[in-house]
Amino acid sequence: MLLAYSNRLTGKARTYSANTELVCFLSFVAGAINAGGFLAVQQYTSHMSGIVSHMSDMIALGEVSLVLWGFGALLAFIAGSATTTVIINLMRHLHLQSEYALPIFIEACALMFFGLLDGIRWEISWLWTSLTVATLCYIMGLQNAISTDISQYALRTTHVTGTVTDMGMEIGKMLYWNRASKKDINVPPVHANIKKLKLLVQVLFLFFLGGIAGAYGFKTFGFLFTCFLASVLVYLSSGPLFDDIKTIWHRFNEPAVIIEQNILSTLADEKEMVISSAELAEAEEIEMDQQRQLSQAHIEPLATQQDIEELHSAADKSLS
Repeated sequence: MLLAYSNRLTGKARTYSANTELVCFLSFVAGAINAGGFLAVQQYTSHMSGIVSHMSDMIALGEVSLVLWGFGALLAFIAGSATTTVIINLMRHLHLQSEYALPIFIEACALMFFGLLDGIRWEISWLWTSLTVATLCYIMGLQNAISTDISQYALRTTHVTGTVTDMGMEIGKMLYWNRASKKDINVPPVHANIKKLKLLVQVLFLFFLGGIAGAYGFKTFGFLFTCFLASVLVYLSSGPLFDDIKTIWHRFNEPAVIIEQNILSTLADEKEMVISSAELAEAEEIEMDQQRQLSQAHIEPLATQQDIEELHSAADKSLS
């Protein structure tokens, strides 16, 4: 049951309800990481607007080291987003299930690493803040790319600026008065997307709720709170990952069979081979023609019964 729910949320087959629930989960986690990360390093890392603005300020003030720090955070966020995109496309190319589950699992591992950083703070104090911020930015880049791909560029889960903007637009459509006028015959009426508005409200509320949980969690448990968040992400990704592990195991352990001359493939590959309906019809027609030709063919016997009798009589005469 638990793995089935994980498969529904992060598996390859997508539904609107699964997308909605996964985006809500990710919004809660992002809010918790963002708020808890601020308590840890006094820096919000879920959106790049503040970091880029901070870089601009530091350039004006001549603080080159802080400019480089901001540039590193920006590169980490981009690297996280690029990682998710590479994984999604690779899993699709390999026909595996974990195109979203694997980036989420990597996010969980990065959260675990973030939690471990507290234990080595004094050993690498000169690098600790930069490494911590870069890790959080990488995590946020990973997650933001997941929600962006799932929603077809409609939703972001690591920050709510776009969410609040879209909410305002839908509310504006609700408040708009569609006045009937002869001049507006060809102009379609304005209607709010209530379904989308409800989803935006859920995303905003869960981000806020996650922020409260993250702030209290980091305040109470410190960096160990990341273990709870990581365990949620590990569970979300577990179903498709287990399925892909079994698939890869079978692919490497099944014996090779020859399907065509000089072409080797496994039994799993043979099952996945699909031909179009036109190719199937053409193959059936060729097979029927071959059967028709065989049925109409007349094969001459090597010797008739009369020939055999004549041979017997000739043999008798020679003996006599």
